[in-house]
Amino acid sequence: MFHRIGAAAYKADLKNTIELCNSLGNPQNSFKSLHIAGTNGKGSTSHLLAAVLQKAGYNTALYTSPHLKDFRERIRINGEMIPEKVVVDFVNEHKSSFEKIDLSFFEWCVGLAFDYFAKEKVDIAIIETGLGGRLDSTNIITPELSIITNISYDHMQLLGDTLEKIATEKAGIIKKLVPVVIGERQIEIQNVFTEHAKKLNSPLTFAEDIIQTEVITNDENGIMFNVFMDKNILYSDLKLNLQGNYQKKNITTVLCAIEQLKNSGWKISESHVRDAFSNVQELTGLMGRWQKLSDAPLVICDVGHNKAGIEFIVQQISQCKFEKLHMVIGVVNDKDVSGILELLPENASYYFCKANIPRALDAEELKNLAKAYNLNGNAYESVSKAISAAKSNSSLSDMIFIGGSTFVVAEAII
Repeated sequence: MFHRIGAAAYKADLKNTIELCNSLGNPQNSFKSLHIAGTNGKGSTSHLLAAVLQKAGYNTALYTSPHLKDFRERIRINGEMIPEKVVVDFVNEHKSSFEKIDLSFFEWCVGLAFDYFAKEKVDIAIIETGLGGRLDSTNIITPELSIITNISYDHMQLLGDTLEKIATEKAGIIKKLVPVVIGERQIEIQNVFTEHAKKLNSPLTFAEDIIQTEVITNDENGIMFNVFMDKNILYSDLKLNLQGNYQKKNITTVLCAIEQLKNSGWKISESHVRDAFSNVQELTGLMGRWQKLSDAPLVICDVGHNKAGIEFIVQQISQCKFEKLHMVIGVVNDKDVSGILELLPENASYYFCKANIPRALDAEELKNLAKAYNLNGNAYESVSKAISAAKSNSSLSDMIFIGGSTFVVAEAII
């Protein structure tokens, strides 16, 4: 599976997924959907949209990846994970026939999710791509709306080594005549999206051209915004119970998408948005986004794992109050490790660790690489031992940050 072993698990075509869904009776054609791609923010965006649609009374499915603690996190309806029995029954029923297709783990997951959503007769499914877009296994749906959050460097060995190449892969989710929302207008690649949408006669909107946000407060209880549409107030004092400066960009994308859905006849009121934003985690089970694990010392984890994600994390850390900073960091071996390390703060004690997956970079190797960037600390053979050491060395007024990889965060969350 890709999330454990990396590029060796990647399949660069949709043949298997098409054959899989044909054998299941093409369940993806039985429900409406939103399709979400992007380098960063697609998880938060997906969960926020699911929360809003749930509050609006729709039977709402959500497919995301990877999971943190339980495989079933990937497949939810109205915030509830797919029952274990449904998973077991699906595998038992289809195992022999699917083995002939030689499916990847992700392809299995997509088939399971689509089959489950169809059988449960969901009103709408929010479908997050796993990797890229054009050749992602989810890219056999024709959604109500396509959403691309942003583009930055990640998975370059598979998606390309320039922003334009990566954007082209993400643009592959744009479908003929289907509206598309682009979260950020990035000058160097905006033409990739406009030209692709033009070829397919797909109405395109850059979210930040339509929606503007003004942060009123940003504290441990969440973020409060004023939101404007075309410079007119849309929501005043809108409260989001998620932390992280990067959520400002996600909110812009989500609210633009909601306006598109409303224009298409979906019944979503201001109270639905307010209730959803105030209860995202409770409604959808979202974890690992600037998540506070404890106080005194303050312990924060975040799944940001590429340069753009780490930049936001470092900015967020700089705004926190603490006496000393302790960084529990682990990475996977196919990321731009140097690009991540050069962004991390020097004035911290480091606890380098290795998550329990084959892709994880050896902690001792990470420690040695970090020395070139004046990041000093010790190496630990596991995430739990690194966290224990950080806690032992911390005073009540210190801060511990845990991250660098989704898999490090997964082992940190109890």
